[in-house]
Amino acid sequence: MKICRYGPRGAEKPGIVDADGRIRDLSALVDDITPATLAAAMAADPAALPVVTGSPRYGVPLKGIGKIVAIGLNYEDHAIESNLPIPTEPVMFMKSLSSLTGPNDEVMLPKGATHGDWEVELGVIVGKTCRYVEAADALDHVAGYVLANDVSERFNQKQRGSQWSKGKGHDTFCPVGPWLVTPDEVGDPQDLDMTLDLNGDRMQTGNTRTMIFPVREIIAYLSRYVTLFPGDLIITGTPPGVGEGKKPDPIFLKAGDEMRLSIAKLGTQIQQVVAWHSLGDEVLA
Repeated sequence: MKICRYGPRGAEKPGIVDADGRIRDLSALVDDITPATLAAAMAADPAALPVVTGSPRYGVPLKGIGKIVAIGLNYEDHAIESNLPIPTEPVMFMKSLSSLTGPNDEVMLPKGATHGDWEVELGVIVGKTCRYVEAADALDHVAGYVLANDVSERFNQKQRGSQWSKGKGHDTFCPVGPWLVTPDEVGDPQDLDMTLDLNGDRMQTGNTRTMIFPVREIIAYLSRYVTLFPGDLIITGTPPGVGEGKKPDPIFLKAGDEMRLSIAKLGTQIQQVVAWHSLGDEVLA
C-alpha cells in the first residue's frame, strides 16, 4: 500500500495511492497521516474512497516524524569517492526536522553555499519502539519505506569542525516521499534499484543490495544508542556518484539545477534548486 499526504503546504490531506496511480482521499477516516493513524490508514479499502482529481502537490508522507537518524558512508564505493575510510561500524548522525520538505518542493541552498550536493537514499519509517532490538527481529519494527534526498553542503559538513549536521540540516535539505510504502509491497529492502539525475545527466546508479550495513543491522545498531519511536525516520546512506566525488572536477549544486531521483517501488522526486531566500515563519513539512 502507498500512503501519502497531498495538497498545499501546511494544509495537506491524507490519501492512499491506488493500483492505477490515483490518489484516494482518506479524510473521512483519519484527519492526517501520523504515527497514531497509520494503522487505520493501512486498513482502508482504496476502492471505497473517493478519487482526488487533478495533480495535487505531494507533502512529506508522514506528519509527526520525531527525529531523523542518518547513516553515512554505507556504500563502499561512496566511502572511497569521499576519500574516507570504509566504516567498520555504521556512521551515525542526526538531520534536523526543519530540513524536511515535500518530494517535489524546491531545494534551497543556504546563504553563501559553494558545495551543495545530492544523495539518493532509502528511508525507513519506524513502526514500533526499538530498544536493543536484535537484527533478526528488526524488520518487524518497520512501518514502511520512503524515498529521501539527503541534500548536503559539503563545506559546512566537512570544513567547519567535526559535526556533519552543520552541512546536513539546512532548510529543505531532506525531501521525503512521494509515498510511504508498506513493507508487504516493498518486499526485500535490500534489492531496490536507485538512480539520481542532475539536469538530465545520470549521476548515481545503485542498488540497496550493496549496502555495507543492511537495514536490519542498521535498526539493531541504532537501537543500542538511541531509542527509536514510531514515526522516526532512518535514512540509510547513498551509493556512489555524488557531486564531490566526480572526476576530474567535482560538481556542486547551483540555482537553476534540477534533481530527479528514484528508488524502485518508492516513486520519483523532482526538485528545482534555488538560491537562498527568507522563509519567514513558514513550516516546510
